[in-house]
Amino acid sequence: MKLNSKINLFFIALATVTIAILLIVSLLSFRHFSIQSTEAHIRTSAEIVRVSLTEAMINGMIDKRAQFLSRLAEVQGLKTARVVRGPMVEHQFGKGLSQEQPADEAEQRVLREGQPFYQLSENNGETIFRGTIPFVATNTGNPNCLQCHQVPQGSVLGAVTLTMSISELRNNALMTIGFVVGAVALSILVAMLFLRRLLKPLSVTANDVENAVQRAIHGDFRADIARRTNDEIGQIAEDLNRLMAFLNEGLSTIGNNVAQLIKHAPPAGSNLLITTVEMVEGLIKAAHFKQAIEEDETRAEIYQRLSDLMHDDFCFSYFSIYEVGSSNNQMTPVIVDGEKGGECRWCDPEILMRSESCRARRTGHIINSVESPGICYAFRPPSEFGTMHHVCIPIIQSGTVGSILQIVSSEDEKNLMQMYIPFINIYLRETAPVLEAKRLMDTLRESNLRDAMTGLHNRRFLEEYVETLVATSQRRKNQLSILMLDLDYFKMVNDNHGHDAGDAVLKALAKVLTQSVRSSDLVIRYGGEEFLIILQDTAEESADAVAEKIRSSVEALKIQVGGTTLQKTISIGISDFPKDSETFWQAVKYADVALYRAKEEGRNRVIRFDKSMWSDNKENY
Repeated sequence: MKLNSKINLFFIALATVTIAILLIVSLLSFRHFSIQSTEAHIRTSAEIVRVSLTEAMINGMIDKRAQFLSRLAEVQGLKTARVVRGPMVEHQFGKGLSQEQPADEAEQRVLREGQPFYQLSENNGETIFRGTIPFVATNTGNPNCLQCHQVPQGSVLGAVTLTMSISELRNNALMTIGFVVGAVALSILVAMLFLRRLLKPLSVTANDVENAVQRAIHGDFRADIARRTNDEIGQIAEDLNRLMAFLNEGLSTIGNNVAQLIKHAPPAGSNLLITTVEMVEGLIKAAHFKQAIEEDETRAEIYQRLSDLMHDDFCFSYFSIYEVGSSNNQMTPVIVDGEKGGECRWCDPEILMRSESCRARRTGHIINSVESPGICYAFRPPSEFGTMHHVCIPIIQSGTVGSILQIVSSEDEKNLMQMYIPFINIYLRETAPVLEAKRLMDTLRESNLRDAMTGLHNRRFLEEYVETLVATSQRRKNQLSILMLDLDYFKMVNDNHGHDAGDAVLKALAKVLTQSVRSSDLVIRYGGEEFLIILQDTAEESADAVAEKIRSSVEALKIQVGGTTLQKTISIGISDFPKDSETFWQAVKYADVALYRAKEEGRNRVIRFDKSMWSDNKENY
């Protein structure tokens, strides 16, 4: 209920109660006054009758009492007057007038008890007040009762009954009460109008404040409350205007600054406060997210955390994360619909082999099929999903597209996806430099673990990876075949043709070795012209076949250096882990021993390690 209505109801209720109380009090007061004054009037008249009758008796004129009572009844206000004798008077003087109209019940009680009796009644619409007053014998006064009556003092000699009409008195009282009530009601009305005028600025200002607060709750902090008075109410109006202006300016500034940070302006008509709070909360969550991924060890952990964010916080079911290869020619799906790795589900698989066919990768811009339907020809969702929309957001690293986040939604969820894009961009902007730092660290680490000239892993890589390699072999209970390889007479190439020719020979040899083994096998430049190959889960016969294949391929290899064609041979030693030794590095030594035997037996051959070789050559180690 409005304040103004409450004030009106309060004053109406107050006026009604006041008038009702005044009316009740006035009626009771006038009734009491009327009865008291009438009683006094009747007592006075009764005393006159007593005195008159006493004098009449002394003067011998008691037989004139009837005429006296008749004339007394003619007094204004009196209706009737009647005297009845008590038993003692009747015994002394006879019944007198009582024999014409005997005493009624009330008069008999007064004669018996000696107490006055009063009664109020209605008769034909007229209010009658009756009073029966006893005459009590007394020896005081002149003349006194005992001069004529032979009775004890205090005896009831008789009673006089008088009736009076108080209708006129009642009517006058009612008129007086009406006038008083009217005057009071008029005073209250005037007071109400005055107070209403006095309180109107309060109620109007309260309504304006309420409207301003309601608008503020819905994001509109503009307030223009008029100052109607110079008291505290007016000051409240002015202070609230300043407060709302300050809030509006402050929130607008914060909102604009945050909007610039997230590169997204709030929609027109949106709740300024709620939108600002949501944007600030988004920035805080993004800062926490960045802190978390900065402490992650690998890019895979960062991608998984980004996947959890998409699924848990933004509630997307279909999304993929692609990583662009360092050559920019290939893309790898690292997350597909919340799972690690997998196949390309929503796009043409061609994008994996030729990344230029991905529009987001090629342009470096956000690709949004909601705003531009059919914009990307590579987007090919499975037919059972019906109409699907996608947004592909490139993650820029060092000026190029390093990764791509693809979000896929149904027709019903496309608006929700659109709403979340600015907030997702916040997380991706925080993710990009961290991913780039991890990539650079991986590249630096990879460069330290690879031979710069041949591109093969180096001996340091083997030293770091050997524990993982051995643990995997032991867990799977498979065998590792270790091939130690060395070019025959390589020093002659450097001496006769120069180091550039030697480098060309090593590069050509690295290519042959890489092509001769599986991708799961390891090819390592062990030092100089010496190489190490680790064949995983390979039987002895297969290892011998691979070694022989390498030997023959190298023997047939022709390397053009300037105008000269070079041909070289290679010697290979083989050992098995853990068959030959339960210690990996010991098995490597055994392969080296077998290589040494191959050199001794004339080079260009493959020799498998035998225990006897270690006994014959262990003094060399």
